[in-house]
This record gives sequence, structure tokens and C-alpha cells, in this order.
Amino acid sequence: MTQVIEESIVREVAGTAVAVRGDEMDTDRIIPARFMKTVTFDGLEKFAFGDDRLAGGHPFDDERYRQASILVANKNFGCGSSREHAPQALTRWGIKAFVAESFAEIFFGNCVSLGLPCVTVSEQDAQRLMDAIEAQPTLDVTVDVSGRAVRFGSDSVAAGIPDGTRDQFTTGTWDALGQLLENKQDIDKTAANLPYVSGFSG
Repeated sequence: MTQVIEESIVREVAGTAVAVRGDEMDTDRIIPARFMKTVTFDGLEKFAFGDDRLAGGHPFDDERYRQASILVANKNFGCGSSREHAPQALTRWGIKAFVAESFAEIFFGNCVSLGLPCVTVSEQDAQRLMDAIEAQPTLDVTVDVSGRAVRFGSDSVAAGIPDGTRDQFTTGTWDALGQLLENKQDIDKTAANLPYVSGFSG
């Protein structure tokens, strides 16, 4: 029987947002490969969009967006390599949910495994949302996973998320490791009966 960890349930994510404009934002732009020479993911947030930020004017260097918990992007966000360092760097920076016109499949899957909802909106709605965020960086934004919507200020747009993924977030079953740890007694019992764990007898 699947156990659900209440803390893992994600029905909505609310906060301020940051707009990162541009189609085909690949994982090497999100976290350049040279910054991944580490054993853990700790500290990767410092290098998020590292090369893009060298040019200056990047929203991740704008103090008005420093507390943002929602990232809004354009088409095919997270394309390129399958490195999970990309969502790891962004969530350590403070991002808890993503809104984009579309996502690369592997990036989307890596985000789900970290409890980071990714919802899609139309091109026109992405533009409206980005314009609103840039006009008012303190604007309240809510990614409503349950209701499949993104609310910002007094406005709201429809958002897409696959049924199965939505159910994983709203029931807390996205957290496979958490479920595993919740069933530690069953794991120990099974392990005790495995000869290569308990040792071979006579």
C-alpha cells in the first residue's frame, strides 16, 4: 500500500516570479558544464545562468527578483543534455515551480523527481505573464497545480500539466525516496530474508 507523506503534497506554489526570456534555453545555459565538477549539488545556485549573466542585465542578478520562487520561460525550456544539475541549481537558487510554453521531456521529469511543478501556458499567456512580472516584480503569482491555472495579481490564465503528474503532486506520490523511507520496516524485513544481505546459511 502506498503511503503519502503530507509534506510532499504540492497543490500550489505561491510567491513572486522571475521571467527568463528566450526559446530553447538549454541545460548548458542554465548551468554551464564547467561548474559541475563537484561531488554534491551544493553551491550550484551561484552558477545558475552563469555565462548569460556575464553579459550583464540578467534577471537573476536583479535584486528585485532575488526572492522569486517561480520561473517563467518560453519554448522548450531545459532542452539539451539530461543533467539534473539544471533543476538542482535553480531550486537551490530559490525556484519552486516553473511556467513555460513548453519543457524538454527530461528536464520536466527531473523536476518532478525534485517536487518542482512544471506547467505550460500558451505563447500569448506567457507573454502577458512576463510583461506583468517585469512591470511589477513584487506581483503575487500562484501556480495552481490542482486547478491547472496560473494566477497573477487580478489576472489568471489556464495552465497545462499531464493528469498523471498532477496526481503525483496533489497526492504526494512524486516523492519516491520519501515513500521508500516511510516503509523502512518493510524494507528491513525484506532485506533480512535476502541471503546476500543476511549472509548465506550452512
